[in-house]
Amino acid sequence: MDYDPIPTVVPAEPLDVEADTTNLRAAMKGFGTDEQTIIDIITARSNAQRQLIKENFLREYGRDLIDDLKSELGGKFEDAIIALMMPPVKYLCTQLHRAMAGMGTNESTLVEILCTKSNEEMVEIVKCYEDMYDRPLAEHMCSETSGHFRRLLTLIVTGVRDPVGAVDAQKAVEQAQQLYSAGEAKLGTDEEVFNRILAHGSFAQLRLVFDDYKQLSGQTIEQAIKHEMSGELHEAMMAIVPYLDSIETKGVLER
Repeated sequence: MDYDPIPTVVPAEPLDVEADTTNLRAAMKGFGTDEQTIIDIITARSNAQRQLIKENFLREYGRDLIDDLKSELGGKFEDAIIALMMPPVKYLCTQLHRAMAGMGTNESTLVEILCTKSNEEMVEIVKCYEDMYDRPLAEHMCSETSGHFRRLLTLIVTGVRDPVGAVDAQKAVEQAQQLYSAGEAKLGTDEEVFNRILAHGSFAQLRLVFDDYKQLSGQTIEQAIKHEMSGELHEAMMAIVPYLDSIETKGVLER
């Protein structure tokens, strides 16, 4: 059976911002916290609706809703509720910063976020990150990564990917041949060729390239990457392929 993704959080209809604001304030006022009310409201509203509630909370009470939630909650429950209250792009920037803060770097988080974003999404993330942390994302990322992995992420962050839906069938055939020549057809691997193609092509273009690659080599691109790459670079490239499959299932890719 084909997977048909169904949203688990949909906008509340009708939305009563005033009632939600009042009930959230009551849930956190005085002794103790009514966690069930917080869950019932926040998890049953879309992110856009949560932002309306947050704005109204500030107007009505002169208090920041997120600050109040932080003071009343704790542990993983607090983390989950605060994440739900943040606009998506701010949440992603928070996770990117956390992945690079302190000792060591969580490369998996960088891969999960950066390797699955279109140019339009990356522009928004890059701007938001610098606004939040007063430091360019690319600069911070370059200081925490190295080698071909850093080069791939740098290409993605600097917005070189072709526009959504951009497809060139003949170019896809040529790029599939370039990938084959840079990997399976030679001793060693030319990682720069893989970086260039996977970072520049629109997701729709990459789908064509990967299909042509299978026809050319008899192997899937996943098999080629597994054989030719290792470490963080392998992880980053492998993240792109299932992402293409997932958005194709949802009808995002254009043929």
